[in-house]
Amino acid sequence: MKTLEFEATIARDRTLIVPSPIADQISENTPLRIVLYVPGEEEQEAWSQTAASEFLKGYAESDSIYDNL
Repeated sequence: MKTLEFEATIARDRTLIVPSPIADQISENTPLRIVLYVPGEEEQEAWSQTAASEFLKGYAESDSIYDNL
C-alpha cells in the first residue's frame, strides 16, 4: 500500500479537492482508502509553537549576515 499525505479543506459544495501533484500519482478508477485527520484547536496551537521553536533552533548567530540583504 502506498501512502500519500496532503492538506486540504472541504469546499462549500462539501467536496474534498485532491491537489494535482497528488492526483497525478493515482490512476483513474483506483480504489482508495481515505482517512481524515482533523486537528483540534489546542493541538493546532501546539504544532504551531513546536514548529516555530524547532525552526529557530536551526538559526545560528552566523546566519545574521543574511538579515540585511
